[in-house]
Amino acid sequence: MDEAGTVRALLKLTNISKAYAGIQALRGVSFDLKAGEVHALVGENGAGKSTLIKTITGAVVPDEGTIEVDGQLIDENNPSTARNLRIRAIYQQPALFPDLTVTENIALGLEPEGSWRRVRWGRRRAQARALLDRIGAEIDPETEVRRLTMPEQQLVEIARALGADSRILIMDEPTASLSEKEVDNLFRVIRELRSEGVGIIYISHRLEELPKVADRVTALRDGTLVGTQPMGSVNRSDLIRMMVGREISAVFPKRQVAQGDTRFEVRGMTSKAEGVHDVSFSVRSGEILGLAGLIGAGRTELARTLFGLSPIDAGEILLDGKPIRIANPGEAVSHGIAYVPEDRRRHGVILDMSVADNSTLAVLKSISNRGWLNFGKEAALAASFVERLGVKTASIAAPAGSLSGGNQQKVALARWLATEPSVLILDEPTQGIDVGAKAEIHRLMCDLAERGLAIIMISSELPEILGMSDRIAVMHAGQVVGLVDRTSATQENLLAMALGHTPEELAQSAGVGP
Repeated sequence: MDEAGTVRALLKLTNISKAYAGIQALRGVSFDLKAGEVHALVGENGAGKSTLIKTITGAVVPDEGTIEVDGQLIDENNPSTARNLRIRAIYQQPALFPDLTVTENIALGLEPEGSWRRVRWGRRRAQARALLDRIGAEIDPETEVRRLTMPEQQLVEIARALGADSRILIMDEPTASLSEKEVDNLFRVIRELRSEGVGIIYISHRLEELPKVADRVTALRDGTLVGTQPMGSVNRSDLIRMMVGREISAVFPKRQVAQGDTRFEVRGMTSKAEGVHDVSFSVRSGEILGLAGLIGAGRTELARTLFGLSPIDAGEILLDGKPIRIANPGEAVSHGIAYVPEDRRRHGVILDMSVADNSTLAVLKSISNRGWLNFGKEAALAASFVERLGVKTASIAAPAGSLSGGNQQKVALARWLATEPSVLILDEPTQGIDVGAKAEIHRLMCDLAERGLAIIMISSELPEILGMSDRIAVMHAGQVVGLVDRTSATQENLLAMALGHTPEELAQSAGVGP
């Protein structure tokens, strides 16, 4: 505390500005964090949150402004200085080494720098196990990271950050891919850290989470500071208004679309490699079929099998009523099936490649002549998708990694729309993007359905499933346990089915069935 008895800021940023190639990412932003406080940071993708966080961690040097930690001015901040100041960040996309074990990844982030020393493997494993136990993660420390799901990788990142004894901890979308139980465990850990005096910057597009964890909230818009408010004085509508400068009356702008005949059908499909068993469902032209279920239910595994990434051991797939064979992704694409995967940074876009290259990667043959790429056709095709999807980018030559998460998702979508598919599989299409970008993706989905595409949408967010689906298939333990119309679906019955209850059991418990 200072002489007046007020709590001194643990971290203070004053008038921070940063521009990239003429684009102003931050403009005179001030922000502070107190010890024992959770300070939420919100804003649309591209609002400047990532640049502000990179400034705090030393990854970005601001053009103007100052940084203070515990009252001391930091003249030259860099990643090494930030680590020494016990500043740590948990990023939305885990930065782990896939060929190393969980224990080794955690150890790399925690062991002190210096000369050669003996590796104490027993101590490493015990430390990793203790950190994983603290957050309730049931993960074998000796598992290679490449074998982990995205939610499990996120938990490893969280465990590694907790082991660093941070004073300032930045959490960027930490719950984006976690189950409800894992989220509850994380919130418990956050409360413990707050009681220990740790200052936490919490970034999340799940606005309903913020009242549960945050003390204050700061909103950024277009690189400028909109304002800072006590969390208890604002509601969800207030936050959306601060973030986007306008009301969003329909985050889920579902439109009624005329549906045609059955376009895509799966009968009794089994993939032993993916743990998918006896799955059957169909999707009509113009229909959005939501695929719901808990983490580990088999939704992504099903999508991978449908796209030919894993073998089909039994059952059949029909397109427009005719059986088709899908042994690899190439065959899937030839049949007009497109798949936008969950992890856009690993499988959706290639970050170092340009927007144009990413947008046309799946149709190189059609824009090439005798093996030579026609750059004019590539540029024209990419520019058409940038305009059609509303991709915010300096140019089609800009690297995809320079775009916000929502715009990267649009580029990933552009790649597969370029193949002119008739069936589109979207795995977590709005995960980790803001409410404005979500509404844009949802409107685009309705546009595509209106053009006759059959869409399979996988989502962990029940409001999205209920808001955007015409029908909903619920998975549990690798099987589809229920199929319901949106008019009769509720969060309660979807969750019950996701836990393994059949629609018949739910009807009987409600006194409706036989």
